[in-house]
Amino acid sequence: MAPPVELLDQAAELAADCGRPDLQRRLVLAAERARQPSVRVLVVGEPGKGKSLLVNALVAAPVCSVGGVLGSTGPTVVPTVVRHGEAAAAFLVFADPSSEVGGDGQRVRVPVEEVRAEAQRAADPAAGRRLGRVEVELPRQVLSRGLELVDTAGVGGVSPATALSALDLLPTADAVLVVSDTSQEYTAPELAFLRQCTVLCPVVVSVLTKADVHQHWRQVAELDRAHLARAGLDVPVVPVASPLEQLAVERSDGALRAESGFPALYEQLQRVVRRTDGLTVRSIRHDLRSVGEQLALSLQTELEALRDPANNERLRDLEAARERLDELGRSSSSWQTLLSDGVADLMADIDYDLRDRSRVIIREAETTIEAADPGPLWPDIADWLEARVAEAVGDSFVWAAERSDFLAAQVIEQFTRAGGLAAPELAVGNPDEVLARLIDVGNVDAGVMTVRERMFVAMRGSYSGVLMVGLLTSLAGMALVNPYSVAAGVVLGRKAYKDDAAVRLQRRRNEAKAAVRRYIDEVVFQVNKHLKDRLRLVNRTLRDLVGERVREMSRTLSEAMHAAQQGVRIEAAERDARIRRVNSQLQRVQQLTAQAERLEAALAGAR
Repeated sequence: MAPPVELLDQAAELAADCGRPDLQRRLVLAAERARQPSVRVLVVGEPGKGKSLLVNALVAAPVCSVGGVLGSTGPTVVPTVVRHGEAAAAFLVFADPSSEVGGDGQRVRVPVEEVRAEAQRAADPAAGRRLGRVEVELPRQVLSRGLELVDTAGVGGVSPATALSALDLLPTADAVLVVSDTSQEYTAPELAFLRQCTVLCPVVVSVLTKADVHQHWRQVAELDRAHLARAGLDVPVVPVASPLEQLAVERSDGALRAESGFPALYEQLQRVVRRTDGLTVRSIRHDLRSVGEQLALSLQTELEALRDPANNERLRDLEAARERLDELGRSSSSWQTLLSDGVADLMADIDYDLRDRSRVIIREAETTIEAADPGPLWPDIADWLEARVAEAVGDSFVWAAERSDFLAAQVIEQFTRAGGLAAPELAVGNPDEVLARLIDVGNVDAGVMTVRERMFVAMRGSYSGVLMVGLLTSLAGMALVNPYSVAAGVVLGRKAYKDDAAVRLQRRRNEAKAAVRRYIDEVVFQVNKHLKDRLRLVNRTLRDLVGERVREMSRTLSEAMHAAQQGVRIEAAERDARIRRVNSQLQRVQQLTAQAERLEAALAGAR
């Protein structure tokens, strides 16, 4: 049997031979996608967990910066994409400042051995351009089947912007490696992020790094597996030691490689590649079946008309089908009504869901603020707030993605009753431009007073006490400053200090509540805008995809009706030649369709 891509090429030639350039274009695009396979694997995790070192060990090259943002301190913010290439090459991709959606701008080639230093200089804000990402191409066997590794920014409760940036990429990925380390068991934010990943991505693997550093890594791995089991998450846990893998590659030491844990990780990646191969074959099979059915319908109709011009039963069936298809294409058709109503409902639900989650966080934050002095605790409260908002935003994003997929499935199910359609890819966009406008949590007065400030407040209160009591006691012939006036000054000074402290505390609480509300309001505003933009793109994707299939089917029926009419009017001398040609084309269509049906079985046998 011919390879799947060759079958697409043959089908495209057949579609052109049958006078269907629309079907030919569809098959050509499918062949282009199949020739350039891409198995995207995201490497995500909290900062400092060893993501970049893991990618470097996987590709046996120091292409990702270790220890912070492209070699500096702090969390990684510029992703690095590592894919296969015939020769080693590296590129800095700058964001287009004129693009409202953060599109690509200039693409600058740099030496591979200097990519980290060049990226560090380009990431400096003083450089005047915003570095979008780093792309590296390497001739590595592990990448040869289309594997693409993406080293992402730190996530897992760091901030809503970075969390949502990673979550937005997850639906576009074939797999995600969630990186933690063996210094401790999973934290609550890590488990929450793992749960979100399992909803948005079909394959999730937990990678525990630094097994060479922490001697209790086995116990930590077992604890993590128990946490996942209790959470109902079917996620494999793979402990690894990246430095050991790098050393094993340098020395070609098989025993050291086995000790590093990387063979198990490579096996997980191969499973992802095989799974993606299967999805690609199923997609090719669907395209071949869909196109084959449409070509067969037209050819079979024409063949029947040529063989029996007096038989008009087939033509009447086509007229009825054409009427149903025209009804489907009108604005009042059921699938378009379902889509428009579903999008409107989902937009309203997204707004409610975000506001409901934000109100819960505000209540929790205000309860914490009222229970203690927020000044000294504000750094901890701000960290908690960012982590809590990041988790809530992630849950809202996951919920919106699930609802979008459910809506797409409903629309497609409604449409397939009249034609047939495969589910589209609904992942979209890069949220960096939108989320970059999120504000930070505001500052609150720490409530710390110097000794001089305390003395000033106390003296200000005691002055009135000394003066009032001193004046009263002076009527009895006592001096203005006497033991009674001094005692009154101490009492009133102490009261003034306490009253001032209470006022300051209440002011700090009000400032903290205002900072919380301002921060959450900004997050809800930006995230709501981003999620609704995604939903609008889902709406356009479904509308265009279903509309394109409607047009294809409409043309198929029109061609079939035209062929049937031509078959009735064709001259007898030409009839036999046309029958042979149509019969030959129909046999080719049937052969391609039969081979398409055997594609998945052949792939399963190859495994």
